[in-house]
Amino acid sequence: MTQRVDLATVMDRLAVDEVISGYATALDDADWPGFLALFTPGGRADHRGAGGIEGSAAEVADWLAGVLGGFPVRQHLIGNRRTAFENVDGYPGGDRAEVRADCLSTMFPESGEAALAISRYTFGLTRTEDGWRLHTVTAVEKARRGAGGTAEG
Repeated sequence: MTQRVDLATVMDRLAVDEVISGYATALDDADWPGFLALFTPGGRADHRGAGGIEGSAAEVADWLAGVLGGFPVRQHLIGNRRTAFENVDGYPGGDRAEVRADCLSTMFPESGEAALAISRYTFGLTRTEDGWRLHTVTAVEKARRGAGGTAEG
């Protein structure tokens, strides 16, 4: 690889990372317009593996707003990111990306027991004229404790 190709890949990794971090931050801040701006037109999310719904980004944003609304303090920490690029149009860094990442969600209600969940996310991203955007998000919960849930594994 040339330095130019290496630099393009590094730039893409940083841009993709920004989208993934933006996803977590939008959940934590209840920034639903910001959440929707992360998606391509027609982008979809599937939270059925975490007890939720599958649908358009707007449908899932509405569902998340309702579910997360009971937890005014929350933090989604997304780590252990593994990113793979697919080169569709010959661009050195890739035109599509898939990121598999683990998420630790800590959520505190106004009163009562806090909830802790461990999930695996798969993010599908596409390079657009406006930068990298999500075309799919899949969440699968691996374990949960608190706020009415029990430890699962």
